Amino acid sequence: MKFNLVKLAAAAALATGLGTAATAQDYPFRDITTAVVWGAGGGTDSINRMIMAEMEKHLPVSINVINQTGGVAGSNGMVYVQNQPDDGYTLVGLSESNVTAAVQGGWDQRFDFWYPFIVGGSPDLISVPADSPYTTLQELVDAAQAAPGTIPAAASGAGSIHHLNLLAIQNGADAEFLFVPYGGSAPGQEAAIAGEVALVVTSLAEQAALIEGGLLRPLAMLTEDSADIGGGTVPSAFDIYDGLDAYLPLKQAIGFAIHDSASDEVKAALGAAFEQAIASDVVAEWAAANNYDVGGQYGEEAQVIFTTLEANFAYTLQELGATTVDPMSLGIERP
Repeated sequence: MKFNLVKLAAAAALATGLGTAATAQDYPFRDITTAVVWGAGGGTDSINRMIMAEMEKHLPVSINVINQTGGVAGSNGMVYVQNQPDDGYTLVGLSESNVTAAVQGGWDQRFDFWYPFIVGGSPDLISVPADSPYTTLQELVDAAQAAPGTIPAAASGAGSIHHLNLLAIQNGADAEFLFVPYGGSAPGQEAAIAGEVALVVTSLAEQAALIEGGLLRPLAMLTEDSADIGGGTVPSAFDIYDGLDAYLPLKQAIGFAIHDSASDEVKAALGAAFEQAIASDVVAEWAAANNYDVGGQYGEEAQVIFTTLEANFAYTLQELGATTVDPMSLGIERP
């Protein structure tokens, strides 16, 4: 009996020790999931799959990327991750467009709910199908002015940066298009190629291959600078309409985030892997090949950027009549 009691005591001590070791494992000790709020094949999806593959090299686990689309300004994906534990095992893949979810009634949180990581972004442009009768932005705008609200336009989901850029073009050029929302940039571009819509507003990174392949015809960059793509120069819309600088440019900030309430250990581990990934030749070469500018900000620095974007986007949308919630009621101060 004495021997058995000793064995039992030893087993209990071993089990206690194993239990302590299990709870004290360093983060991360199991695979991570990143839920991208926009559709597969779009800019946010592509950049998240690229950066997660690089971060995996500096972590002892794998990172699985899924798509959780829908809602207003990507709110379905954000709500999904919001409802997961803040243990760092579920990340949200997002972009600057998500800062408008609250003022459009799709989410009830300020963006400072998140602790973000910014990989980079690409400038927007307006393009038409290759067989479109419109060869210049001026021709397209003239047609929209002649028949307001009848020319269908794709610009991702409501409240996305592409949607905001479309609204800015409308306001700056005094033209009205028929906005048709899609669950991301890729399906919007496919709709343009298929002739479902007359124009599409997405980023240069997302359109470049389609332009070079002769599927889309670029009309104008929605930035101050022109761009060389597909063997030609795409002019700046600013050269055509003087009033655009009141609304443009609105620039991307694509990356991912965790709950701001996550532990310092989680933030430090992801931050270290992110820094090493951002500094890699793979990321630099990918960005250059895909028309992206690399960011690299995270934590408080990235939160400042998103706070500014949140304010600018919220009040721009309000001025354009596209909000359902007063930004001030959410504590978003006018920039």
